[in-house]
Amino acid sequence: MNTFFRENIEAMKGYTPGEQPQRIGGWIKLNTNENPYPPSPAVCEALQNIDFKQLRLYPDPVCCELRKTIADLYGYSDKNIMLGNGSDDILTIAVRSFVPEGGYIASPNPSYSLYPVLAGIQGAECINIPLESDFSMPANFAELAKKASLIIIPRPNAPTGTAFELEKMRNICREFRGIVMIDEAYADFADDNCVKFVKEFSNVIISRTLSKSYSLAGIRLGYVIASEEIIYGMMKVKDSYNVNMLTQKIALAALHDQKYLKQSVAQIREVRKYLTDALKIRNFTVIDSQGNFIFTAPPDKDGETLYQQLKEQGILVRYFPGKATSQYIRITIGTKSEIDQLLEFL
Repeated sequence: MNTFFRENIEAMKGYTPGEQPQRIGGWIKLNTNENPYPPSPAVCEALQNIDFKQLRLYPDPVCCELRKTIADLYGYSDKNIMLGNGSDDILTIAVRSFVPEGGYIASPNPSYSLYPVLAGIQGAECINIPLESDFSMPANFAELAKKASLIIIPRPNAPTGTAFELEKMRNICREFRGIVMIDEAYADFADDNCVKFVKEFSNVIISRTLSKSYSLAGIRLGYVIASEEIIYGMMKVKDSYNVNMLTQKIALAALHDQKYLKQSVAQIREVRKYLTDALKIRNFTVIDSQGNFIFTAPPDKDGETLYQQLKEQGILVRYFPGKATSQYIRITIGTKSEIDQLLEFL
């Protein structure tokens, strides 16, 4: 059959998101790393105070107030910040900005399965660099990635939950000649982060999202922190109005309520420890996690069967086929009640 698609699009497989059940109710949903708690009450108040007449107007194309708010949180200038329609938009902008057709990006393996898809859309290739057997970062990562113009490293990593050592991350930033993008979607749940790297290295981009720790996956808001020069260049590539007016107002309300953020994160970290300990008692292999999820293998090392058995019980977790991942399932940290129901079945 004749095709109208570009050759690389015709040949590639698209990204497969986590399952979103169409049937409302009846599921314990622990498969897409959504926050089990509601957003800040300030978000509800912001929504109630929105003047619907404003919707006839275009939103602020560069999100001035949001950029200033985020910059103040981390001790940067608003010129160091760019907003996007979720982290995926930010990642797309980065690939379009720094990777030529026929070029390369590099990322750890296993990690976020969207990275190779974005490379394919660009007509580029993804260099998948295997992690060590314990899912730690290989010491020669930068050397293995030398053909690439862009490295993307999720920290904490998904699906494993590991936070690669800060000094190894510094070495990669120091040794690599291209752009190092550190995807910190789960950083609020971790003991440390790489935000200060932007002041240490001119080639570093930090990506963040409000989807996880702020309980705002539904509004699609991501942002990057980078040098003024990098932000200036990436601004040329983004869509003109890539963050809508409602998202901007909701995000501002959430970002101003840091007390609520800390409470939500503390609850998730507490349940994460509870689940980790409970799984170890049941002889599961558990990878120490710094995210809002746990990567774990049952005693028989058959992740796929356990995934199917849980689904039959109305409990959704995530399974990743592959040599390094097929023993495991990834469990999002839900409420303690949801986790107790999972443990009861196990």
